[in-house]
Amino acid sequence: MKNPVSTARIEGLDTLRALAVTLVVLHHYVLFVSRSDTFGWVGEVGWIGVDLFFALSGYLIGNQIFAAMRSPREFSLARFYGRRALRTLPVFYVMLAIYYCSPWFRAGLELPPLWRFLTFTQNINLAPGTAFSHAWSLCIEEQFYLALPALALAIASLRRSLRWGWAAIALAIVAGMLVRAYTWQELVDAHPRGSRNYYQYIYYSTLCRFDELVAGVALALLKNFHPRRWRTLTSRGDLAGGAGLMVLGLAIWLFLDERQAFGVTVFGYPLLALGFSLLIVAALSRKSLLRSTRVPGAASMALWSYAIYLTHKQVCILAARPLAEHGYGPGSPLAIGAMLALSVLSGWILYRCVEVPFMAVRGRYLPTNFKPL
Repeated sequence: MKNPVSTARIEGLDTLRALAVTLVVLHHYVLFVSRSDTFGWVGEVGWIGVDLFFALSGYLIGNQIFAAMRSPREFSLARFYGRRALRTLPVFYVMLAIYYCSPWFRAGLELPPLWRFLTFTQNINLAPGTAFSHAWSLCIEEQFYLALPALALAIASLRRSLRWGWAAIALAIVAGMLVRAYTWQELVDAHPRGSRNYYQYIYYSTLCRFDELVAGVALALLKNFHPRRWRTLTSRGDLAGGAGLMVLGLAIWLFLDERQAFGVTVFGYPLLALGFSLLIVAALSRKSLLRSTRVPGAASMALWSYAIYLTHKQVCILAARPLAEHGYGPGSPLAIGAMLALSVLSGWILYRCVEVPFMAVRGRYLPTNFKPL
């Protein structure tokens, strides 16, 4: 039987998705389980996997919307929202029910009010250290899914030129930098709770963390409305990929050196957005090494990445105690392997039991012939 989730896939994008979820899992393992330098600098900066997810979402969702707007058929907001809801909400609601109905699962950590999750505003002024805190990135993505198509249709209805679209993208990037600069000066610099405020008001904040989403949208706009320039760009995939790695290397060095410094806070996230955007260009280039190289297991990890992201942190936290009681501390290779394997297994179970059935429902009642890649 055909897998209702499967579509025409590009191996380069699958590799990037697999890389994104792997980075996040390693970072959370270091942060919440081992509390030591288990994976070196990779574990320390693994949080940038979320930024890679943002860039991928910006491109893929923007591409769907812009390609549909260019087609003879009218773009349907209701269909778009319905399809996104069936894609993202069932798994999220299942995990939310587990957190709220099973106190042992959240290991005694306090949960934000339920309405904050249901309205996807949990990330706003989110206090670090609460249960299911990593849902903050999902909240930002859901806000993005709601805003982008409505904004795109509003600009299109005014029959303005593409310059308005590019102006909106440039304005968004500049606005993000200005908001981070102002917030840093008011709530981080020389503040007694500066480090905590950095996470609460900058790292988790929608207004401070949409750089990569906007960069992905810029790629989609270029692809759909400037095809000649897009072909020129993707014809140099390896060059784009190399440049992306260099930009990311600079950004990572800056974040490792002084993550919460003013300059890094203001300009570091746009650097990540640029670097990841160039890697996406490389992944979409037919002649690039990134697209032509098949990484074993990457396609499966990409399929399961959303479910793995939602489950992995608490699975590792809960598994660490019995392993430690049997003499396998969080730094031992066996414990690391066991907890990472459990993370993948839990994500696969959630994918098979929840995502696949609801994607089948989506395919039956809200079908689309659009091929976004």
